[in-house]
Amino acid sequence: MKSQRQEFIGAHGHKLAARLDGPDGEVKAYALFAHCFTCGKDVFAASRVAQALTEHGIAVLRFDFTGLGASEGEFANTNFSSNLADLVAAADFMRTSYQAPGLLIGHSLGGAAVMAAAADMPEVKAVVTIAAPSHPSYVTGMFSQHLDEIAREGEAQVQLAGRPFRIKQQFVEDAGGHNLKLKIAGLRRALLVMHAPGDDTVGLSNAMEIFTAAKHPKSFISLDSADHLLTRREDAVYVANLIATWAERYLF
Repeated sequence: MKSQRQEFIGAHGHKLAARLDGPDGEVKAYALFAHCFTCGKDVFAASRVAQALTEHGIAVLRFDFTGLGASEGEFANTNFSSNLADLVAAADFMRTSYQAPGLLIGHSLGGAAVMAAAADMPEVKAVVTIAAPSHPSYVTGMFSQHLDEIAREGEAQVQLAGRPFRIKQQFVEDAGGHNLKLKIAGLRRALLVMHAPGDDTVGLSNAMEIFTAAKHPKSFISLDSADHLLTRREDAVYVANLIATWAERYLF
C-alpha cells in the first residue's frame, strides 16, 4: 500500500488534512471515508478499512473534518451541515486531482453524513455505514446532561471519549434539522449497513431504521461482539474485508 499526505480546501475555506491510500498497482476505483464523531482520519478502523480496500485495487481518501485532527478551523463552529459540505469538498478534490469516489464509507456520525451527502456526488455507486445513527441528532445523547446548559448559555464544554470539546447550541439545532430518512429513501445507490447488536453508543435500532428506510439493493451485516469504535483489531479486519468484497460487485 502507498500512502500519501494530502490537503484540500474545505467548504468554509479551511485547509483540511487528508491521506490517500492506494494500491501498489493499478487503481480500479476510488473511495471516500468519513470518520466517526470527534475522531479523525487516523483511527484504527479508518486506516484498516483503507488498507484492506487497497488490496482490492481501491484507493481511499480519508480526511479530518474541520476543527479535528490536523485540519484547520474551530470544532465548536462546525455541525452536521458543515460535515456534509466538507465531504462534498473532498469529493470535488478527488474528482479534480484523481477520480471522483465511486464508494462512500462512513463510521458512526460519518455514516449518517455519507448517506446525506451521496446525492451531491453523482459518481457514487455504493454506500457503506458502520455503526451509524439513523438521525444526526442521536449524537446529542452523548452529552444529554449538558443540553440545558447549552440552551441556556449558548454553549458548554463536554467530555467526549475522554477529551474536552466545546459544543454550541447551533450544533444541537442543526443536528435536529435534518431529515435523514428522506435522504436514505432517495439514496438510489447500493447500501451496506453494518452494526453490532451490542453497540452501547449507537443502538442497533438505528441500523434497523436505516435498513427499513432504504430501497434495494441493500444489505445488512451484524458485527457480532464488536464495539462501537472497532477497537479490537480482529473486528476492524473483519469489517474491512467484508466491505472490500461487497463493494467489488458495484464498482467494477
